[in-house]
Amino acid sequence: MKSKHPARLRFLGATDTVTGSRYLLESGGTRILIDCGLFQGYKRIRDRNRAPLPVAAASIDAVLLTHAHLDHTGYVPALVRDGFAGPVYATHGTSELCKLLLPDSGHLQEEEARYADHRGSSIHAPALPLYTAADAVKSLNSFRPQDFDTPLVLGEGIEATFLPAGHILGAAQIHLNAGGNSLHFTGDLGRADDPLMFPPRDLEAVDVLVTESTYGNRIHPPENPEQQLGDVVRRVAKRGGVIMIAAFAVGRAETMMLHLSRLRHKGLIPDIPVYLNSPMAIDASYMYQQHRDEHRLRPEEFKAMYQLATMTRTADNSKLLNLRGGPMIIISASGMLTGGRILHHIEAYGPDPKNALILSGYQAGGTRGAALAAGAEELRIYGQDVPIRAEVLQMEGFSAHADADGIIGWMRTATRAPRMTYITHGEPDASDALRARIKRELGWSARVPEYLEAVPLDNPH
Repeated sequence: MKSKHPARLRFLGATDTVTGSRYLLESGGTRILIDCGLFQGYKRIRDRNRAPLPVAAASIDAVLLTHAHLDHTGYVPALVRDGFAGPVYATHGTSELCKLLLPDSGHLQEEEARYADHRGSSIHAPALPLYTAADAVKSLNSFRPQDFDTPLVLGEGIEATFLPAGHILGAAQIHLNAGGNSLHFTGDLGRADDPLMFPPRDLEAVDVLVTESTYGNRIHPPENPEQQLGDVVRRVAKRGGVIMIAAFAVGRAETMMLHLSRLRHKGLIPDIPVYLNSPMAIDASYMYQQHRDEHRLRPEEFKAMYQLATMTRTADNSKLLNLRGGPMIIISASGMLTGGRILHHIEAYGPDPKNALILSGYQAGGTRGAALAAGAEELRIYGQDVPIRAEVLQMEGFSAHADADGIIGWMRTATRAPRMTYITHGEPDASDALRARIKRELGWSARVPEYLEAVPLDNPH
């Protein structure tokens, strides 16, 4: 029997961390899960993926997804496997990207389990993946693609609308009316000046706002990131090196190709080979072409991007890149070095100081990318300690997230202050810094919720 007590919001993730986005709305006997993401980074955070949800999966009536990145969607296969039988609502772009991301995530879960078996590091024998590729494929049957700006009735007195968020293809803010309250979830907010995506829709009047705070304590650097990229490519190419660009397969890889294409067109970088070594990024790029109303790029810019890079799909061709040597540019995933083909390239080229590795955005705590950004001189890759003597550069100017000024500027578009603003999806220092700015500069009530905390919606505190 579902609970009939007053409407409330429970923070099942994205608190004290920048990953694991999960919010449970309970209203009038209906349970809605907003985002269903994986926890990533530090092991103590990742272990939350194995903890049972505080409510039975079968008791959840529907899932709403803000966008396709795994820290917002990657737990869906486990939820479906564990008994969730309702619909998963997402925009068309998010639904299409999840067809790429979720099966790949299941495949990686199985690979990690096999590796844990090989090392004997799992408490299970055999080691168990969080979910399998087959679980992920099955979960795709639950998706119900939705249009932007079209109200969706979810239960008695509950209505949801997806609004453009920028950030990546399909990314949405979610506006909900439930039990006489209006709630607004930012998802990941894009930038007003993003070269690829349009800016996020302005904030309308809401009672309760749940905002991300990934860059809550930082401002994007003032330097032109395209100019920085050109400087690195010229410098490393001159010494015959390999430029490895660690990029998220969805969104960031396209942005990096766009900048390289523009630099090549202007004659600002040498004519050296460029490889896009990520089957998922290749497929995602084609999806961007199918949704031209969501981004700024003209058809001729897409054509130039594809002419720039050699698309590397097969594992054999990926391995050949490690034998080729420089000068060349390799764009590959994952963006925070948590897995994927980029690790093989770092293993091959990381020990040589003539090469360079570009971290093209935010690096969550506990990831290899964060370790390198902090100055680590070796990385543990596939059970081996790999010395890193290549030049390492973190270029946060390529981030697709609004920074602290961007978030505050977006909030200023609201016609009235929310009753309460909850700051989530950030490391503790970032979330608290944004909380302080919201109170000081906007005069709004704001706080950072605790993990698993439940708050009443009629009197949020």
